[in-house]
Amino acid sequence: MVINQYWSPILASKVHDVVLNSSDGLYKVDFSDAELHVLEGKITLYNITLQPDTDVYKQKKKQHLAPNNLVELRVKKLVLLNIHPLSLYFRHKLNIGRVILNEPEVNISYQLNHTKDTVVKDHRTAWQKISKSLKSIHIGQILLNDVKLKYQDYSGNKVVISELKEMNLNATDLLIDSLTQTDHSRLLYCKDIITELNNYTGKTPSGLYTYKIKYLKLSTLTSKLNIEGLHLEPAQTGVFFNKSQHDRFGLNIDTLQLNHFDFLNYHKYRRLNAASLELSGGILRVFSNPYGKKDSTVNRVNTFPPMMIHQIGTDMRIDTVRIRNFDVEYSELNKKSNQIGTLTFNNTRGYFYNLTNDSEALAKNNMATVQLTTYFMNRGRLDVQFNFNLTDKNAAFTYKGALGPMDLEVLNPAIMPLAMVKASSGTVKQLSFDIQANSKVFKGKVGFLYNDLKVNIFQADTVNDRLKKRSIMSIFANLFVIEHNNPDTIGDAPRIANVIYSRPKDSPFFKTMWKTLLEGIKPCVGFDDKKQKETKHRIEEHQQNKKDRLSKKAERKKRKAERKKEKELKNAQRRLQMATAAEV
Repeated sequence: MVINQYWSPILASKVHDVVLNSSDGLYKVDFSDAELHVLEGKITLYNITLQPDTDVYKQKKKQHLAPNNLVELRVKKLVLLNIHPLSLYFRHKLNIGRVILNEPEVNISYQLNHTKDTVVKDHRTAWQKISKSLKSIHIGQILLNDVKLKYQDYSGNKVVISELKEMNLNATDLLIDSLTQTDHSRLLYCKDIITELNNYTGKTPSGLYTYKIKYLKLSTLTSKLNIEGLHLEPAQTGVFFNKSQHDRFGLNIDTLQLNHFDFLNYHKYRRLNAASLELSGGILRVFSNPYGKKDSTVNRVNTFPPMMIHQIGTDMRIDTVRIRNFDVEYSELNKKSNQIGTLTFNNTRGYFYNLTNDSEALAKNNMATVQLTTYFMNRGRLDVQFNFNLTDKNAAFTYKGALGPMDLEVLNPAIMPLAMVKASSGTVKQLSFDIQANSKVFKGKVGFLYNDLKVNIFQADTVNDRLKKRSIMSIFANLFVIEHNNPDTIGDAPRIANVIYSRPKDSPFFKTMWKTLLEGIKPCVGFDDKKQKETKHRIEEHQQNKKDRLSKKAERKKRKAERKKEKELKNAQRRLQMATAAEV
């Protein structure tokens, strides 16, 4: 009791001075009681509060010196182990072996007061600020268990609030002295800070998506951020499309690792700087909105990757992104067939280089390169390379690649619902393309080599809710429209298409890419502009002949009915005459 009564005021005074001086008066700390156990080297503090002084904060905002983050801390019990109170009192050195905080409550609010450390301010280090009270501070380990964190972000149009639970923090070897004051290998003067988060769930501001993280770990010593089990789950289809005009996305990532991640820069200024990002295992699902309003006056250039990168609210610079064992599914509802078709790209792997919207990085290198290898419909190998100009106002880019051998029947689950066409036979030998593009026009070359191509054409049977084969049209297409081989015979030059496709303003990025390839595939199968005109003429002629036949059939039926009626009338008159004669 005597020791507590004597040392507690001294301890409280030292703690108050250190916090007040090191924060330039912005923060003040308080606690209700303290227990000192000298022989055990243990101090227990109760009901600790760390709060900012709002008046000082407002004054610093006027001076452009206010930090972007404000912190409030409440802890019912804090335990300090292996301390040396005599060293603190006589040598002015605070040495603590371990600090344990159980179930602390932390509230952090973020507001972008400044983007760079360029304002005039106090350039003294933390050690220089506390040197009048302490010569050094050393804590071997800081443990925060079961942290409850509330984070309020005021940087956008709306306040975004995130609440974290099941979070643990472990900081090792915190040292503030004359030597470490300029040690850039330490973060917040700690050799390493490890943060772990389990089973985190949140919702986007629209409420249409739920995101989940099974496990997250951040180490400042290795500068690595690891995430396991990242899920972005959309609302149910009916609910989603009733509230949104956008496409519906779903994302699952098994593991994510961000290397050489500058956490402090992100924490202070929302700048995402990293050497590399690795994504391993997962799937991206996209369902095109079948109820979206069509507006040809709206320019959907914002769906182009260069534009999307600049629309990200975070200043980003990632040198390399690596993807392994990733699947992509694209689904669309055809209103005519009332069926859903799905295209898949399986076991996707590859690299993204120079993924950035940072002005300084773009001044040095404004090109982003993407190299991908995937298996189309889990069969044909597709190698593709993109080159994006990240500063061009028209979003200029190029893409080229090749699809390897595969059976065309594999495409039927997708093309039957979407195009109401079925490949009855055929083998792709190679699909190659080399396109130069921007937001206005796509042009280049497309080659499509194949053998034994035959198709069947279908139409929607709304009564029985199925697709019905159009036999005559299928025969017509196979006989007069498509070429069954390219090249026609071995040794002949294959048909190669030169494509120029003007993009409609309302056409998004991937749809325009596919339309351009389709414009090149048509001539390769013999369905060029001349053949399209001939086919259109033949179809119109066939439809007109069908109308004529139906019209003649109707006329014949009418004449037959009239003759039958006349015959019945004559028979009736004859029967009447005979009846009259019999009466006479």
